[in-house]
Amino acid sequence: MKVKKLLILWLSLALILSTCVLAAPKKVKNDPSKELYIEVSCLWNLEYFNDHKVGMKLASDFLGVKTQTVGPAEWDIKAMVSEMERAIAKKPAGIVLFGADPALNPMVKKAMNAGIPVVTVDADQPDSGRLAFIGTGNYAAGLQGADILASMINKKGKVAIMSIPNQTNHQERIRGYKEGLAKYKEIQIVQIVDTGADAVKSAQVAAGVLEKYSDLAAIICTDSTGGAGASMAVKDANKAGAVKIMAMDRGAEILQAINDGVISASIVQQTCLMPYYAVVLMHNMKLGQYPVTSNNKAAKVTGSPVNIDTGTVIVDKSNVKFFMKKK
Repeated sequence: MKVKKLLILWLSLALILSTCVLAAPKKVKNDPSKELYIEVSCLWNLEYFNDHKVGMKLASDFLGVKTQTVGPAEWDIKAMVSEMERAIAKKPAGIVLFGADPALNPMVKKAMNAGIPVVTVDADQPDSGRLAFIGTGNYAAGLQGADILASMINKKGKVAIMSIPNQTNHQERIRGYKEGLAKYKEIQIVQIVDTGADAVKSAQVAAGVLEKYSDLAAIICTDSTGGAGASMAVKDANKAGAVKIMAMDRGAEILQAINDGVISASIVQQTCLMPYYAVVLMHNMKLGQYPVTSNNKAAKVTGSPVNIDTGTVIVDKSNVKFFMKKK
């Protein structure tokens, strides 16, 4: 019996050693106050991106590192490229990047080649060579929203989608909605319109859709400006409540419209977690390399997760009060 126990112990140890070469990470002494992490983004004029600033500040407060947020207030990819150049020149400990456009890919490669890790957040650029992506599982969010919307309109009717079709994160949400609604044979997606990430334009295009389809059952919004614009349009058309709105995110206008019964529900992202965990990931990698293999560099293993889904929360009239800011 004793020999049998020793044999089992030996076999278990051999199995562990043959399948995993992990060891304790090689710790590196460092002063976190000397680490600078820069987020490069655009659209800082939108309320939605305030949560990006919150996430970066949380990382600074919790880890003791320095953080900056830079980039244009509007949609301006050329300006983002310039900001990436300036960020790389500062030789930061890492760059957090809103993956807005493939035109940023060369800058990501330049940073990574210079030994500066880049983590994309909110929208991904998988072909850029970035270290990791942290953000909402956008396809899954679309699938989730499709089922909720279907129940709102009794699984039938005409539906329009308001989005930003040139961004990868919105393309994935649209794909999720399309595939999710395809199983409901009496639901028809009649039009997909571009909000331009602008609430005023969103209201205008929503008004146009309502005029074109007098029997429209619902409007799906994959960005925050869409929800704000759609709520204005349905109120102006005296169709509040009759035309269901499935919004995205937690802007003040959206939350108020949910509270007022104009918007039925919103898929809310946990946005501040995206830049926060991006900084945490890069900071932890500076503290020590995790030997997933006997030679990570030769094996081309980063020792980092590749995709982290920060999840979503459905906000409707039952829980909206917990998301509204106290006046």
